[in-house]
Amino acid sequence: MNPITLQQAKELKVGTTLYHRFNVNMDSTPQRWKVTGKPKIWKRDPSRVQVPIKNGLRNYGYLTEKYLDCVSLDDPDLEKL
Repeated sequence: MNPITLQQAKELKVGTTLYHRFNVNMDSTPQRWKVTGKPKIWKRDPSRVQVPIKNGLRNYGYLTEKYLDCVSLDDPDLEKL
């Protein structure tokens, strides 16, 4: 699973599924995070990005440029084939 790049993070759409590269569920599948809003991009600092994400029923948060190496767009089930 390749980590997401800054440019990919800026182009994420609502409903896109992200896969955590390190955290796993109880059945040993990677955690899935869903993009719930439009990425926030700063004009004065193009190296910053903030993407609203959701996991499960009540876990909400933001994906920032500091943690882009923790998530991937690659579906791990397709890699096994």
